[in-house]
Amino acid sequence: MNARLENLMQWLKEKNVEAAFLTSTPNVFYMTNFHCEPHERLLGMFVFQEKEPILICPKMEEGQARNAGWAHEIIGFTDTDRPWDMIAKAIKDRGINANAVAIEKEHLNVERYEELTKLFPNAAFTSAEEKVRELRLIKDEKELSILREAAKMADYAVEVGVNAIKEDRSELEVLAIIEHELKTKGIHKMSFDTMVLAGANSALPHGIPGANKMKRGDFVLFDLGVIIDGYCSDITRTVAFGDISEEQTRIYNTVLAGQLQAVEACKPGVTLGAIDNAARSVIADAGYGDFFPHRLGHGLGISVHEYPDVKAGNESPLKEGMVFTIEPGIYVPNVGGVRIEDDIYITKDGSEILTKFPKELQFVK
Repeated sequence: MNARLENLMQWLKEKNVEAAFLTSTPNVFYMTNFHCEPHERLLGMFVFQEKEPILICPKMEEGQARNAGWAHEIIGFTDTDRPWDMIAKAIKDRGINANAVAIEKEHLNVERYEELTKLFPNAAFTSAEEKVRELRLIKDEKELSILREAAKMADYAVEVGVNAIKEDRSELEVLAIIEHELKTKGIHKMSFDTMVLAGANSALPHGIPGANKMKRGDFVLFDLGVIIDGYCSDITRTVAFGDISEEQTRIYNTVLAGQLQAVEACKPGVTLGAIDNAARSVIADAGYGDFFPHRLGHGLGISVHEYPDVKAGNESPLKEGMVFTIEPGIYVPNVGGVRIEDDIYITKDGSEILTKFPKELQFVK
């Protein structure tokens, strides 16, 4: 039994909850080291206080689950099976008659919830998210090592992108150069859809790259990340293509100052809200507060956006082992946008910046 399962089982005992049913791909991966994208098929796992846990997945994925190290029961179903009947038998064989079951309320759909109510007609359903988030919040040394490697590859991807900037080359062409190069380095998947945004598009926080051409005098914004061994990186850098205006320079320097101030504030005990304020106050004082429309950052790990939110009003304190992003931005229509994002690891007495690509304003000639 791995330590993560043991921790969850102990929590079930403490809370007097007979079973937990996890259904999201990230949480199943966290508990089993088995990654599966089930699409419309069922993926899940039951964890009990004492009894052997059960993994439920398509039968064609069983071999991969075993190869990932899962040593306990697997209910593998074909496309003609009804997995809930197989689950009901396994629950009955274990003698489980639950009065309380922990579920992922934010993930479980209504159809599957109704199946659970048939399995456990007398059960109250409570949230499993809080405990699993608590477990995933603090990264161990193995996780940190993978996250460092993912950050290093993200740095390289930005370097490739910056070197690919050319007059009249489109955002999608630069994006393709980046991702092709990453494939040659063994990267199977990005953390999310890569963003390469030039000129007016850089003022769209979540813009979609397209046929827009690179022009001198523009900002070019890169927001990307890679997945290595199931863990994500996430970096944003903005560069100048040729000479830019005084206002563009002022915007860039303001974002950089805010980002540096927030990073400097990162140490155990400081609240997430205070980190947000450290950056936001710099941007507001420079007159750009209305042009910074999003939170400062988010947790990072198996999911590219995970608990916690680095946002105003969050009084949760930083703890050693947390990993999250710091990514202030200013987005001014018809002028351009700047975002600077790093992945931050909280150490015993401060922080480590995992992403290393330079943040000072760079000019591509």
